[in-house]
Amino acid sequence: MCLAIPGQLVEFLPGNADQLALVDVVGVKRKINIGLMDDVKLEIGDYVLIHVGFAMSKVDEKEAAEALSMLELMGQAFTDELQAVAESSIE
Repeated sequence: MCLAIPGQLVEFLPGNADQLALVDVVGVKRKINIGLMDDVKLEIGDYVLIHVGFAMSKVDEKEAAEALSMLELMGQAFTDELQAVAESSIE
């Protein structure tokens, strides 16, 4: 099962046409592709919904917290998705 997980932008990474960023997803930091968000102003500290390594949409902190709470209720599926985030790598 693939879910969209909220993550907080920590750093914009240089190179790759400036389409990569570092996000924090409940303590796990990973590179994601923000190229699909070219039309949205993103800043450090913003929250985005991440699906298969791509930022899909910008959400506010309240929406991110609510989404994480709902995902945590899913139990193992959420744990599996966090494991996938931890093991993923975008270069």
